[in-house]
Amino acid sequence: MRNICTSLLTALALSVLAAPACAEAAKVRLAKQFGISYLPLTLMEENHLFEKNAKALGLDVTTEWLQFSAGPVMNDALLSGTLDFASGGVGPMLTLWGKTRGRLNVRAVAALNSMPIALVSSNPGVKKLADFTAKDKIALPAVKTSMQALMLHMAAARELGPGKEDALDVLTVSLGHPDAFNALMSFKTEINAHFGAAPFTSQELEDPRVHKIVDSFEVLGGPHTFNVVWATQKFHDDNPKLTQAFINALGESMSLIQSDPAGAAAIWVKAERSKLSAAEAQRLITLPENEWTIVPKKVMVFAQFMAKAGQIGAAPADWKEIFFDNIHALAGN
Repeated sequence: MRNICTSLLTALALSVLAAPACAEAAKVRLAKQFGISYLPLTLMEENHLFEKNAKALGLDVTTEWLQFSAGPVMNDALLSGTLDFASGGVGPMLTLWGKTRGRLNVRAVAALNSMPIALVSSNPGVKKLADFTAKDKIALPAVKTSMQALMLHMAAARELGPGKEDALDVLTVSLGHPDAFNALMSFKTEINAHFGAAPFTSQELEDPRVHKIVDSFEVLGGPHTFNVVWATQKFHDDNPKLTQAFINALGESMSLIQSDPAGAAAIWVKAERSKLSAAEAQRLITLPENEWTIVPKKVMVFAQFMAKAGQIGAAPADWKEIFFDNIHALAGN
């Protein structure tokens, strides 16, 4: 896991302080979803890191934290003006980025992590995507629009061939991760597969009746950003100090995860009322494939695939078109 570049964040913060003074929002509404991949946001909420970093930039702010089951729902809240910072998979963010170019200009603020997501099944006859039949149902956060749906498309195009990316859409069912986990592990519903995320995937695979079909690192040939945070151009431009305070707070969260994974795990288990032990949560947090970083990875791969599949308009020329300039000095891709 890489350390956040403290000197860069400090320099960015100083540049914000030097900007002309203006009234910024007194209350900020932030959202996260279910799963350990949102750990940096949980630490930010529980330790009041956003308020702390806003105070350091001369602002007093209160926060309202909301929790959603899928990125597309957050997109609706962001567009309606009832949410300031949304978070979720790269796919839902890129969908909104594509839809709002030239208008609201939604862009990503920072990455939250780089970690794999996996498709698992309890059907012993399904070893690869081609083995799925009409008798199978695949649960994922949102049909066609979630990060898992995007990854299923990419996996299908890779295994089944060009033009077959949506071949398994007919089998998918929209369910939040907790509900999908319960449905799969009951072994009594039509749901016999789940394209999930940690910790749900690891818990499912503890049962010998469940096995992995494919994971996203296999599909993309290596590590990639899973979750990001995004906002509208208007909020970013009207609230430059608050935007920087959020990035600084996120960097502090990342540092806490790296310096005290046991403490971070304990906070997450308690906040999420997770059935995981703190020790198991810590094990997941410190897996070598899970990196806690604000640096975007392989975001352009997603954008290019979505553009080719007609899910967004023309692909951006560079990852910096997708992210606000606060993190352009980082080595993203």
